Amino acid sequence: MMKQWATIGNSMVKAAFPGSFDPLTFGHLNIIERAAALFDELVVVLAENRQKKTLFPLEERMVMVSQLVLPWKNVSVTSSGLLMVEFMQERGISVLVRGVRGLEDFSYEYDLSLWNKTLAPELETIFLAPDPRYTLLRSSAIKELASFHRDLSSLVPPLVEEALRKVF
Repeated sequence: MMKQWATIGNSMVKAAFPGSFDPLTFGHLNIIERAAALFDELVVVLAENRQKKTLFPLEERMVMVSQLVLPWKNVSVTSSGLLMVEFMQERGISVLVRGVRGLEDFSYEYDLSLWNKTLAPELETIFLAPDPRYTLLRSSAIKELASFHRDLSSLVPPLVEEALRKVF
């Protein structure tokens, strides 16, 4: 396990990792595992994105993600319909973790980080690239593969694969 480097003095540094997680993939879990090792506390936030139509209802995604993060004692799961900077300010969270798979993700996330910095200058954003084997994982592609009843065992945890089988 990596040594935690984010503790400042005696204060604990909290980070948030938001997303729709519809569904959660091994790529998401890779980012969660690595961020959990970097920060004292990591809050996985199922963001209620009004512009996205989700496959799984929020409650079902909450249950799945909560079960899958149990190995990390410093990781909790919640949901929020607030702007992420507002959520973070209310919870005393100072770092926003974003996973980026490539230039397209980075470009989008970089622009978003500038908006967040404008809205809340005290907050920081860090970008984590996933392990290379997870670079191509996209929830939308996984849902499409699931609709064709393909093997998803290398892409998502068994719990998620089972939930996808029930839907399709």
